[in-house]
Amino acid sequence: MPFYYICKNNWLSMTICRDRANGLWILQLVLAFFLVTGCGERYDVVVIGGGAGGTAAAIAAARCGATTLVLEQTPWLGGVLTSAGVSAIDGNYRLRGGIFGEFTDSLSCRYVGYGALQSGWVSNILFNPRVGAEIFDNMARKSGAEVLFRTTVTRIVRFGKGPWRIRLSDGSRLRAQILIDGTELGDVALAAGAAALNDSRAVQDLTYVAILKEYDHEVRMQMPEDYDIGNYRNCCLNPLSQEVEGNNPKGQKLWSPEMMLSYGRLPDGHIMLNWPIYGNDFYADYLAMTPQEREQAFQDARNRTLGFVYFLQNELGFTHLGVADDVFDTEDGLPFFPYFREARRIAGRDTMTVAAARSPYDTDLYTRAVAVGDYPVDHHHYQHPSWKEFAHLGLGPIPSFSVPLGVVIPVDVEDLLVADKAVSVDWEMNGAVRLQPVLLGLGQAAGTLAALAAKSDRHPSQVPVEEVQAILLDQGCYLLPFLDLKPSDPGFRTLQEQGVRGQVRGMGRSAGWSNETWVNPPER
Repeated sequence: MPFYYICKNNWLSMTICRDRANGLWILQLVLAFFLVTGCGERYDVVVIGGGAGGTAAAIAAARCGATTLVLEQTPWLGGVLTSAGVSAIDGNYRLRGGIFGEFTDSLSCRYVGYGALQSGWVSNILFNPRVGAEIFDNMARKSGAEVLFRTTVTRIVRFGKGPWRIRLSDGSRLRAQILIDGTELGDVALAAGAAALNDSRAVQDLTYVAILKEYDHEVRMQMPEDYDIGNYRNCCLNPLSQEVEGNNPKGQKLWSPEMMLSYGRLPDGHIMLNWPIYGNDFYADYLAMTPQEREQAFQDARNRTLGFVYFLQNELGFTHLGVADDVFDTEDGLPFFPYFREARRIAGRDTMTVAAARSPYDTDLYTRAVAVGDYPVDHHHYQHPSWKEFAHLGLGPIPSFSVPLGVVIPVDVEDLLVADKAVSVDWEMNGAVRLQPVLLGLGQAAGTLAALAAKSDRHPSQVPVEEVQAILLDQGCYLLPFLDLKPSDPGFRTLQEQGVRGQVRGMGRSAGWSNETWVNPPER
């Protein structure tokens, strides 16, 4: 039973009454008092999990004047963009605003121009994960947010309307007025008592990304456990392919080996190996697993990726290409955790849907918009035993879209927010909202909301969305994905304000990888 539920049922009174009969009620009262009022530094906002959204939330909250702490299990901030190795940004290239825009501008400075970031064909913005982690660390520290790395939370508890109480693995205790779940899977929200949406049909494939490096000598690795050449023979056009022309058995296009490797080439020459075509995608129903089952599944996923590297070396002849030894400080050189495309999505005060993305003015969700995205609905299910049932979801067309503030606010737990992939979106729309720029935007909105609530002694649900939107516009964020004006253009703020008030409307259209919305579309 989650600790929140125990406390919500008047745990203190139950403890005193249970022991009154044996004469220990006074002692129990004293002990309970110290437990309730216990020691531990207090913060306005504590973010558990320095994922992409969690990191943005912490930076935003601290910038708004809230005392803010981030608790992160790995040695890096940034989550999917850094610790999971997915250092190729999907979407929003023309919608660079807020913390997302600051991050990409910093990357541009590091690599001497945006042109240098277009080193691979999967994205317009690629970078070394270590560089991304350094940028996020600098941004967090300059904001005033405190960060504790390599930190595990062992208990989350709350008594009545008091602060959240957090116990760490070293025994230390903290208190938070507002708690933000910035984890990859939404485990904190679950432990705090938030209800999950019950609309998932199949969890998406996960991927243990590998960052590869070209060495000046052969680096053949040993064959990993459970190596099966059948997992990789159709990764590209090669003599082992079952079909050397056209499509492979799952209908995915076969590229040349050179195209496969240039897909994720980073500006420094490293290669991000995140290849969904008979590569390192891996299916596991990890949301339903115990911690022990997850550990085994993730090891199997690591072996799948190491097997892919072995295949490249020993079957395709890339003997000088191996896992980089200068990116991740792990035993096998792989990232700190896998690329999770799906989390345990909470039930929020708003739920973003594919229908709302395709027809934004059929609801009033757009009036509460705080983040934008322009990526199609991208689901990975080819490793699922019933993959044919989900094949139609690959890059489902939608126009660019906005996401409302209510997706970060659980419907049934006060003073708790969600800032990463566990936000309230339907199963299908998760395929577009899960992308990194959207997570950064939602995280910035969640952090801003948390700070406003903490500083004014309100619940987040009591803060008008207009207050959050005003601050986001002050910080150069897009509320709606209008391409007519950039944040630096005169009239940008006015156009965005008119948009969320319904005074002007955008016209969206699907345009492949980068979808669009214009108030005044340019002539084609």
